[in-house]
Amino acid sequence: MYRIKRIYEPVVKTDGYRILVERLWPRGVTKAEAGLHDWLKDIAPSPELRKWYGHDLARWSEFQERYRTELAEKQDAIDQLRALCRRGPVTLVFAAKDEQHSSAAVLKDVLEGH
Repeated sequence: MYRIKRIYEPVVKTDGYRILVERLWPRGVTKAEAGLHDWLKDIAPSPELRKWYGHDLARWSEFQERYRTELAEKQDAIDQLRALCRRGPVTLVFAAKDEQHSSAAVLKDVLEGH
């Protein structure tokens, strides 16, 4: 089972394996506070795509398509995340304020086969 969670929310035991799926370290959070097991920078959207999107909801549909295209080229990382999930809960940790329109939400959908 995959979950997504903002890095600013408290760490709880049920999070399972916590992985930061952002290219940049979130502001105002120490590594100790983050409670991460891993940081997969390379699975995050490319810097160009992230800047283009800029959390502009008018670009959401196209952002999803472009990010899915990028993820298709990162099959090793996708396979790694799927293997982790077979062992227990995996929480994809992100920094964006809008959970529904975040790259973590797209990644979760891809991992779940949607």
